[in-house]
Amino acid sequence: MHDPKELKNAGLKATLPRLKILELFETSEQRHLSAEDIYKIMITNGEDVGLATVYRVLTQFEQAGLLVRHHFESGKAVFELNEGSHHDHIVCVQCGHVEEFCNEEIEKLQHKVAEDRGFKIHDHSLYIYADCIKTSCPHKN
Repeated sequence: MHDPKELKNAGLKATLPRLKILELFETSEQRHLSAEDIYKIMITNGEDVGLATVYRVLTQFEQAGLLVRHHFESGKAVFELNEGSHHDHIVCVQCGHVEEFCNEEIEKLQHKVAEDRGFKIHDHSLYIYADCIKTSCPHKN
């Protein structure tokens, strides 16, 4: 999606920092990136960009609906591409590793709980904070 037309459709001019940041989200193996992650990657790649610019672009992308912001750990914001499909997250409290999942039973139950209490869900997010119990977890230090 790092096509200048896509940015224009979102109401944003296709500047080099915007194109580079969008490309990072599309090509990174890591789906959830913080502003600091983006900044470090760009500096390592020889890009001339400031941290303030990265923050500004991420906020613009979020407002335009291109990215979704999450607060997984201690208030630190991370972003992921908004691909239009809903999923939930399990976050390891030991190492911060995040896994995405979708479960229809959980989705149905959330809607039933809301309906039983007189609500209709517009949007929701579910974060499960857990300890990894895998004996050979590749994410542990």
